Amino acid sequence: MKQRLLLFLSLISLLAGLLSYCTPAVHEQTTAAAATGQTTQQAHSRPARVKATVARDLTQLLALIDQELLPLSRRPAAQPLPVDSLRRAFRRCRLAYKRVEPFTEYFLPATSRLVNGAPVAEVEVEETKMFEPAGLQVIEPLLYPSPAPAAHDTASRTELRRQAVRLRRQVHSLQLSWADQEFTDAHVFDALRQQVFRVVALGITGFDTPLSPAATLPEAEAALAALAAPLRLYASDSPATDQPATARLAAARAALRQQPDFAAFDRLAFIRNHANPLGRSLLALQKQLGIAPFPGELRALRPDAATLFDTGAFNPDFYTGNQQWFSNPAKVALGRALFYDPVLSGSGGRSCASCHQPGRAFTDGLALSAKLSGGTLRRNTPTILNAALQAGQFYDLRAPNLENQAVDVVGSRDEMHGSLEAAAGRLARQPRYAAQFRQAFPATEAGAPLVSPVRIQNALAAYERSLVRLNAPFDRYLRGEAGAALSPAAERGFNLYAGRARCATCHFLPLTNGTAPPTFQDSESEVLGVPTRPDSRQLDPDLGRYALTRLAPLRHAFKTPTLRNVALTAPYMHNGQFRTLDEVIAFYNDGGGVGRGLKVDNQTLPADKLHLSARDAADLKAFLLTLTDTTRLR
Repeated sequence: MKQRLLLFLSLISLLAGLLSYCTPAVHEQTTAAAATGQTTQQAHSRPARVKATVARDLTQLLALIDQELLPLSRRPAAQPLPVDSLRRAFRRCRLAYKRVEPFTEYFLPATSRLVNGAPVAEVEVEETKMFEPAGLQVIEPLLYPSPAPAAHDTASRTELRRQAVRLRRQVHSLQLSWADQEFTDAHVFDALRQQVFRVVALGITGFDTPLSPAATLPEAEAALAALAAPLRLYASDSPATDQPATARLAAARAALRQQPDFAAFDRLAFIRNHANPLGRSLLALQKQLGIAPFPGELRALRPDAATLFDTGAFNPDFYTGNQQWFSNPAKVALGRALFYDPVLSGSGGRSCASCHQPGRAFTDGLALSAKLSGGTLRRNTPTILNAALQAGQFYDLRAPNLENQAVDVVGSRDEMHGSLEAAAGRLARQPRYAAQFRQAFPATEAGAPLVSPVRIQNALAAYERSLVRLNAPFDRYLRGEAGAALSPAAERGFNLYAGRARCATCHFLPLTNGTAPPTFQDSESEVLGVPTRPDSRQLDPDLGRYALTRLAPLRHAFKTPTLRNVALTAPYMHNGQFRTLDEVIAFYNDGGGVGRGLKVDNQTLPADKLHLSARDAADLKAFLLTLTDTTRLR
């Protein structure tokens, strides 16, 4: 018995000695497993190894803030602020953040927004509350101000220190939340593809780096570099000997390194030749490994989309907010009939199509639409093509979905002066409509009316959701379809749109509206300083979203509309006072209202002039014309 006990103790001692010589990586994984309660087998799973890598990178980011950014920002007031050193430390912090971005943005978006979100107040309209922005994009203007601050600018120094401390707090919060995060192989691949989409829609456009464009492409390359370690991990388990995903990633990163100049970078070629093939290769590898991409999960961008430009990549039903309102062919047919029928109006003389005319890309061609009682409405009639792909309707985003939008328009005494309740009664007495409602809504409960206001709303909305048009020459070219081509002017124009002209930082790709990528869940508004006329120095008095919310940042704020079919939707702006695309481009080129001398304290459009030449403006217009898709307009 004693000999057995000695033998047992010897074995334990030997095992302890062996463990003391474990490699640092194994030791780190074992420690991480113990901290999270994982078994050794779980610790060595692919998601666990990804998790450990991200945890290490978060630690490094926190160390950069602690060791470089914070100490430099805390220099005594008597000493000049070391701006060059601060900028270098700041750039290193941003590059370090890009290494964790695919996963923090995917799993912890609320906290990530406070690390690298847009430098504008977050507005909760329902609660009429505003939340102060924080993070890297808030620090950027403190380090790259225009004009430069005085060497001993106390206010700027104090704010820089405050924001650096807040950044440190949010990164630490990411670190704590990440320790509790659990996920699967499918989540990893989902995050990897979303990172490619993020680079296309935000990274290469300068969305994160508005004041330091020289950092844009290096940061985009770092954002893709974050995919390398997870991809190697999964590629090594693939049955295929050749790994196109790994090669595609390397080629995409090389393309970003080869031309680091923000203005000269060929974004069109990068998306077509590198980003889109990378997205396809990632999805192919995922399928090779038998990892299903969340089939059936409701999202704006379908979970099996390989690129942002895939045919059918977007699901307009996502924005309904109610599964019972999802579309079906019978609903679309019924909604179409109702859309063109004046039965919904009070007088029986106006239909939805009276103002949303198919031949004009579902606008009316007027600056301001006519009221039923004479005079004009206060705003321009927007297109409803692709209106389904935004999380709010009307220029002031007051309707959360198309169903609510229908109620507002039909009930407005200036627009249709109708009643959905009265229309339901009229429709129920028509056998043709009764049959269509029965087919569109087969699951009618016993005793419930077949024709009801809610069903009228839903049918109209279903028809509008069928009007998604994302098959323009631009889309076909980026998909690499045979015979698809863009003119050299349009190619240059796109590179301006997504680059120096800064259009894509508000009119996000691929939808070219304000629905923010890569999740496409929220739609944004902007303050442009639109005048009463293109040549006027008077701000248009329409208060926009402020009239509903009374939140100061939303004074004169309006929805960012789609630029799809913009060649057909003149006149432009919420007041319809810009008659041509040339006038619109000139307005942006001047820096919006502030750039033209108007007083707009909260303008979100940068007031700096873009310095577009006449050829630049013509090229930009040539690109916008490639966004026209008039297939099946009725």
